[in-house]
Amino acid sequence: MQSTLNTDLLAGMLKSKRASKGLRAIAEEIGNVSAATLSRIEQGKIPDVDTFINICNWLKVSTDTFIVGNTDSKPVTNKDQVVAHLRADKELTQDTVSMLIKMIDMAYETK
Repeated sequence: MQSTLNTDLLAGMLKSKRASKGLRAIAEEIGNVSAATLSRIEQGKIPDVDTFINICNWLKVSTDTFIVGNTDSKPVTNKDQVVAHLRADKELTQDTVSMLIKMIDMAYETK
């Protein structure tokens, strides 16, 4: 099975986390990426590997979160999937997403 990158999820999470901040400000936060590159990614384009890793680090999610059909890597946990979907949700505010993630972290810590 061939692995592909879920560019919709990546774009959604990037847009969600940056909220109302400008692309230039986010590019500076992430480092080693231009605002133009971030704009292309938000439009569904596939980033280069280094940019992809930098964005995943900034999003604080595993690169596996966005890989579809990858049977060789360790599976993404339920917690990681929920967090990824929350961050990609365009209807929730960043504050709401942050609070929900804190609740999810607490729920998984009490297992």
